[in-house]
Amino acid sequence: MTSPGAGTMTGVHDRKTTIEEGTHLKGSLVSKCAIEVKGRIEGDITAPALLVTASGAVHGRVKVGEIRSQGELAGEFDANLVQLSGNVRDSTVIRAKSLEVKLASPEGKMQVVFGECSLEVGADAAQVDAQPRPLVARPISIRPPPSDANGN
Repeated sequence: MTSPGAGTMTGVHDRKTTIEEGTHLKGSLVSKCAIEVKGRIEGDITAPALLVTASGAVHGRVKVGEIRSQGELAGEFDANLVQLSGNVRDSTVIRAKSLEVKLASPEGKMQVVFGECSLEVGADAAQVDAQPRPLVARPISIRPPPSDANGN
């Protein structure tokens, strides 16, 4: 069992700081528990974990243990674990020991485009002092696996 604010976002009893939808915060936010963003934050964030919902946006400098984002990210992000399924704006830098990108489409086909951004993944990613290099990826198509004659 984890204690509140231990950096995980999975415990039932974990406490969290919530920025509700319709709320816009500018400035620095430091929390000893996870931060959930349903609204918008512009500024510096330090916390054990950051959850950005589909309606949320974070623009600024972030240093956390874990990021799970379904919303919009822009700026500079340092974390051990990053899980992305939302939008990452141009000129964004993400440094992580582990990066997961979740892709899903109800139509069975999608296009993924990374604009100018820097992704630094690995054990030493948080310690890299080099100037971020742009990463430009080409669009890709992702299709569901073929089904058999029974539709399985």
